[in-house]
Formats: sequence, structure tokens, C-alpha cells
Amino acid sequence: MTAELVEQAVAIRTVGLGKSYGHGETRIDALADVSVEFGRGRFTAIMGPSGSGKSTLLHCLAGLDKPTTGQVMLGELDLTKLDERSLTHLRRDRIGFVFQAFNLVPTLTALENITLPLDLANRKPDKAWLDTVLTTIGLKDRLGHKPSELSGGQQQRVACARALVSRPHVVFADEPTGNLDSRASADVLGFLHRSVREFGQTVVMVTHDPTAAAYADRVLFLADGRLRDELLDPTAESVLDLMKQLDGTD
Repeated sequence: MTAELVEQAVAIRTVGLGKSYGHGETRIDALADVSVEFGRGRFTAIMGPSGSGKSTLLHCLAGLDKPTTGQVMLGELDLTKLDERSLTHLRRDRIGFVFQAFNLVPTLTALENITLPLDLANRKPDKAWLDTVLTTIGLKDRLGHKPSELSGGQQQRVACARALVSRPHVVFADEPTGNLDSRASADVLGFLHRSVREFGQTVVMVTHDPTAAAYADRVLFLADGRLRDELLDPTAESVLDLMKQLDGTD
């Protein structure tokens, strides 16, 4: 495959995506006619004010929430046509998650938390890939420790490794640095960025932080459930400037 075709390959996309809550006068459109593509091997950040629909979009993309209208296509697979059992298997085998709250199992060691998705699927880890992931997160001397014995940044790096260990089609990160200080945030974001650059991983991240968004290849901006703009090769300054411009048009 040529470099051009690799660049154009789409990992996941939405077509006319809509998500509504309530009916009649109480109806709220969290998403409205969102059509967007996420390139394979790319890092995309999604931003917007509170209530803009960014987390709803992420949850629909990840099969955690059913859209009201439209499609979510993971490759050629339409997630909106899958039943809950099929979605559960898909989330386990083809999708990775990193959440703000880490979501580690407190009774398991760091290594056991990392390999948990494979254990649940009765699959053995690829030893070479597991070693690559463990080397990248830089916690080999802490793998026998339980989450309570790790710092917040270390716990989130474990969560990132858990998301990558099954080599998922896409990793979704929902405010992954929301509970971290600036140094720990840089470690986690650097790890996600490296997973894209070195391993070809696809990452889609929701964030409110311009500094975090600057690690991405592209930033999408939502407002009132609609895509408003996008920014390629972002910097913290360019993200902040565009956010101010969009705020000024509301």
C-alpha cells in the first residue's frame, strides 16, 4: 500500500449521526447530522464547550451509546446494526478505552490489569507486543504493584497499556488527563502520541485542554451538537485562538 493510500485510509466514520433525548418540547439534540471520518494511524482530538456533544460523539463512536439516527462505520461494519452481545464482543476485541477515572481493578497488579482484556477473551498476549507496550509505558519495575501503590500518572499509563495490549482498531480516550498534574499529563499524552507515530495506532480523544489537544494531528470543534471547525497540526496557541473565535460567534 502506498503512503498516500495509508494516509487516506479511514478507521472509523459517522454518516448523518444524530442523538436525541426526550420528546416534543423537552427534546434535546445532543448530536445533529454529524458526518466525519477518522484516519487510520492518526491522533484526533475532539473539543467543545460543556454540552457541545463531544462526549456523546465519543460514546456513539465506541459503541457505548446508540445513536438516534445515522451510522457509525468501523471499517465496513455498521455498529448501529449490532445487538448488545455483538457490541460487547466488539468493544472487547477491537476497541480500546482510556477514561479519566483510570478504571483499574484494585485487587489486580499493574500487569494483571494490563492483560485483563485478553484474559477475559481467553487469549494469550503476543509476548513481543506486550514487551513493546510495557517498555513504552516505562513501568517495568512497578508491574507487580497494585493501583493503590501507583501514582495517578502511573495508573493512567497502565490504563493506556491495557487499551493497547489487544492491538485494537481504535483507542478512545475520554479526558484521559483530567485527574493528572501537568507532568503526569505530559507522560500519558506522550505515550498516546508515540503509539500513533511508532505503532500506527488510531486514537480519538475528548479533551477540554488546548495543551492536550496539541499532541493530536487534528482537532475537531463541536458546538450545539454540530461540527463547527477543524484544525490540522495544532499548537496549544492555535487551538486556544480558534476556541476564542468560535466562542465569539455563539
